Amino acid sequence: MNKEMSETLIRVGPGTKMGNLMRRYWVPALLSSEIAEPDGPQVRVPLLGEKLLAFRNTDGRACLISEFCSHRGVSLYFGRNEENGIRCAYHGVKFDGDGRCVEVPSSPQACSRMHIKGYPCVERGGIVWAYMGPPEKQPQPPELEWCTLPREHVYVSKRLQYSSYLQAMEGGIDTAHVSYVHRYEVDNDPMHKGVKALDYIKADGNVVFEIEKMPFGLSLFGRRMGEPDSYYWRVTQWLFPWFTLIAPFGDHALGGHVWVPIDDYSCWAWSINWQPSRPLNAEEVAAMDAGLGIHVEYESPGSFVPKSNRDNDYLMDRVAQKEKRAYSGVFGFSAQDYSLQESMGPIQNHEAEQLLPTDKAIVMARRMLHEAALNLEHGEEPPALDAQAQRVRPAGVLLPRDQDPLAWAKENLTDSVNKPVFTL
Repeated sequence: MNKEMSETLIRVGPGTKMGNLMRRYWVPALLSSEIAEPDGPQVRVPLLGEKLLAFRNTDGRACLISEFCSHRGVSLYFGRNEENGIRCAYHGVKFDGDGRCVEVPSSPQACSRMHIKGYPCVERGGIVWAYMGPPEKQPQPPELEWCTLPREHVYVSKRLQYSSYLQAMEGGIDTAHVSYVHRYEVDNDPMHKGVKALDYIKADGNVVFEIEKMPFGLSLFGRRMGEPDSYYWRVTQWLFPWFTLIAPFGDHALGGHVWVPIDDYSCWAWSINWQPSRPLNAEEVAAMDAGLGIHVEYESPGSFVPKSNRDNDYLMDRVAQKEKRAYSGVFGFSAQDYSLQESMGPIQNHEAEQLLPTDKAIVMARRMLHEAALNLEHGEEPPALDAQAQRVRPAGVLLPRDQDPLAWAKENLTDSVNKPVFTL
């Protein structure tokens, strides 16, 4: 990847090529629970290089506006959430949930020139999603499977990651690393242990990939040795522009991530588990609350900073590494991933990379994002705006060695609602 391509992919602020592209999709902004009460406390939301403020207005609607008052630039975080709007604590200027100025006590005639940014929001899957692009181009709300299920079927968390969204997301695309960095954790984590697929993953680190370009992005087919007459196929997806889906293990919940830029140097890493056909049980929820599986334990409540973080070397345990209890010495699936991704620096040196065949999907995703960003500049509509294309499901499956996995996936994983969950 040359410098121009790297710069295009990484820079996400207003007016940048990638920033303009990402603003054409619904953006996960914050958990609905962060603004649980009408007229409750507002929350700062840094997103795509913008400093925003979220609140729930008197009517119960989730709102997202610029953080700063247009009068003197004061942060509306210190304002009053009242009567369907935020009133600046400095001079009483008031803004509604769309960013319109509705009152200037000292100069009522100034209202029409005092508006600030406001972005439309929808709530799905326990998340407040914002649309930050041209109003006339607003797409349908997200239709990922977990967005459409009853709340008790879904568990959502988020964490702060100190790296670009790109290198975080590429970790989600890269399924080859599972045989290494997560090798010992899978035997003990309650969200993964006790399933046959783990034997195939640990026994065969030489995964062979087939990648299929799809309307939603990419389908990744990782082939490992299965039984004497079969291959174990781990089928995952990258959905344009920032979703990754995780193949389930046994009867454990399905999983996925969303990798959303805060700015060029950090991102929100969203983690989702869901059960399509039943509510999550108490044991599953307790494990997720404890930060197990793909979730994390926080440094402090509400901080979204993981307890294992760069300031404490991710609580690395060299004895556990030597004793083969943690491959890298770091415990926790997410911590094992983000510790390595953050170790590259906030923005890795892409020009120095020496890529391998297992990186094929990463290369394809980079090219697709880069091409879409450049094409948008020339008036071509972005891909995967049709929300129906998001209704796809990951899988882990044993197939006869002569069976085409791409044909199998097209029949069983596309438009997957009400279809069986394929897992081992």
